[in-house]
This record gives sequence, C-alpha cells and structure tokens, in this order.
Amino acid sequence: MELSKDKWMHLWYWKIAGAVLMVYVLIGGMVTPLKPGIESLDGPLSAKPGDYVELKIKGYNAHYVTGKNVKAWLKLDDNHIIPAVNLRYVAEDRLIAMFILPPSGRKEETVPLTLVLYNTMDGPSILPDAISILPMTDDIDPNQMIKWHTSYEQLLPTPPGIKFPYRNILHETIRNTFFHVALWLSMVIILLAGFYHAIFYLRTKNTRHDKLSASYNSVAILYGLLGLATGSIWARFTWGTWWTTDIKLNMAAIAMLIYAAYFILRSSITDFDKRARFSAVYSIFAFVALIPLIFVIPRLYDSLHPGNGGNPALGGEDLDNTLRLFFYPSIIGMVLLGVWMATLSYRYTKTEEKIMTQF
Repeated sequence: MELSKDKWMHLWYWKIAGAVLMVYVLIGGMVTPLKPGIESLDGPLSAKPGDYVELKIKGYNAHYVTGKNVKAWLKLDDNHIIPAVNLRYVAEDRLIAMFILPPSGRKEETVPLTLVLYNTMDGPSILPDAISILPMTDDIDPNQMIKWHTSYEQLLPTPPGIKFPYRNILHETIRNTFFHVALWLSMVIILLAGFYHAIFYLRTKNTRHDKLSASYNSVAILYGLLGLATGSIWARFTWGTWWTTDIKLNMAAIAMLIYAAYFILRSSITDFDKRARFSAVYSIFAFVALIPLIFVIPRLYDSLHPGNGGNPALGGEDLDNTLRLFFYPSIIGMVLLGVWMATLSYRYTKTEEKIMTQF
C-alpha cells in the first residue's frame, strides 16, 4: 500500500515542469529590460506660486535626445496639470525642465506635485513628490498667475514590448521579487505539506507520514534560509544595510529559529516512536506559530516591506502584469523543485532505515 502511495514520486513530468519553469524564470527574468524612469532630481524642494523653477532630471534607460516629442508636466491631480515652459537637453539621459508654478488654490497647505515626462520612445515616466507648492499668501492674486491645464495636451501611450516597471530605489533589484518573495511563499506552501503529514502521523501512527513531514520541513527551512540571504542582499542595495530592526525581518528570523529547534529535537531523541510523536506535535506548533509571526504581527506595525502598516502587498504598486509573467511561474517552479528535493530526502531516509534494519 505504501509503495502505491509513493508511486507519484517516481513520475518524471512534474519534475521536468519544475526545472523548465525555473529555467524560464532565470533567463526571462534576467534579460527582460526595465522601463525608463526618473532616477534622480536636482532642484528646489518647494517654491511659491508664481516662482520660476528649474528641475535637473536624470533618467534611467531614458532617451531624451533621440526620443521624439519630449514633454514634461507637473501634476497636482487629474484636473490640475502644468506643462514645462522650456526643456533643455544635457545628455541622452539628462534633461532640464523649467516651470512656472501656478497657485495651488489651498491656503495654509503645502501641496506636493508629481513630475511626468514623456517621449515616444520611452513612454511616460513618473516621479511622485518632485516639488511642492508653498501655501498661498494674501499678496498673491490668483487672477494674475499662470493657469492650470485640466488635462495633458496629448495621450501618453506606452510603447509596445515586455518591460518590467521602474521603481524608485529598487531599480534592477526588482528582479529579486522572483527569488526572495517566491522563496518565502514556496516555503510556506511546503511547510503546509509538512504540517499536513504531521497531523496524519498523529492520526495513523504511520511512519511514512513522519518521514515525509521531516523531509518537507527540511526543504522548507532551506528555502527560508535562502529567503533570508536574498533579503539581506536586497536590503544592502536598497536600504544601505545588510539587516535592520524591521519588524518583518525579526519575525522571519524568529520563525526560522523555531523550526531550527525542530531539527534539534529530532536529532536528540533516539527512540523512533517517541521522536516521531514529539516531532509531529512540535511541527504542528511551529506551523501555527509561523502564521502570526509572518502574516499577522508585521501588519500591525510600520515596516519597510510592502504589506505592512496598511500598505497592501503584491498589489499594483508592487507587481504589474509583466512581473506576474515570471513571479507566479517562479513560485510554481520552486514548489515543484522543493517537493522533488523532499521526495529524494524521504527515499534516502527509507533506504537508510532498510540498511540499518539488516544489521
């Protein structure tokens, strides 16, 4: 009966599917270019209505010289847009835009404006909070000021082709989404399999479930450690440090320590039945503890990570359709490869047990 249950482990198609998906993610995820964006801005942080301001713009993957029909706007909202009065090209990726600021219409309030650039080669590029309009004062006559436009002078179509979104701070490291984030989600799915087999061991006392639970947990913890490593590298390039006191990082580290104790417990008990029973109980406890540590507690506090402090994770600000083309296949591929590694570990444990019983 046990042999028939394990027959699926010897099938090849799902293993090939996992390998093919990861090759697809590695190649496609690394060679797909980023969309052009605004890397940095040199200019005043704020200005009064009526001031003439000059913004020195540095683009990323930008084509300000060779791109046709280059335009620049400052945007308050969809009905309040002001175009640049002059543009001066410094280099292919550098541009100086000059604006005259209109009154915001809001007394006693500093209002941030979004910078929007466009050309036919790059499409639109956006930088939120590029500059702020200071509050209006009594000596300002709105009727003598330049007027807001109610819309752009033209449509801003995006050029065809698959490109990843440009995100400030992240830049090229946005590709780590396919590895760091996918590793953590795959880890939780594989830990769920270990949790499932731990429950079934307690119900059936079948040692097959104990071996499978331990195998799934070991692969999941490997994924967790790789997730911590890729997250640390990502933090170094985006936040300037290998580790921070961020709540999500600390909760993830605690979760890994709890599961590390699982393997210490298994190695410290020599009696097979007692080890299996204690391991199953602890595996259930560890998975139940994992859920609030990873998914609940971090959402109660502000965090640098998406998905915390009211910021929804994996939404429109984190993923777009081009990223999803590789992100979801990465999760599926990692889960399949993780199950493959777990089955190899399970079969090795069975073989080792058979050899030991012969002596």
